[in-house]
Amino acid sequence: MGNRDGFGSGFFLGATLGGLVGGVLGVVLANRISNQDRVDHELEVQGKSGKATKFTGDNMETARLGLEDKISQLNQAIDDVRQQLGSVNGNNSSETYD
Repeated sequence: MGNRDGFGSGFFLGATLGGLVGGVLGVVLANRISNQDRVDHELEVQGKSGKATKFTGDNMETARLGLEDKISQLNQAIDDVRQQLGSVNGNNSSETYD
């Protein structure tokens, strides 16, 4: 019974301290987020050179078209590998899986 004598007071002390620490941490993080610059709603992407690039308007459309082109190239490469593996495994059918 000796272990249970201080359980209630220890529990409430831990809950109180945990609530205080959590509250302070929440306030600090909320202030840090609200202080960030949200004036311009431009998307910043870090490029290969390590510098951030801002995409707006025409730049965003150019980037989107470039990504669509890369996706189609990847899909074509996947289809080619799938056909090669199918012929290696003895399956010479020309089915496509979408």
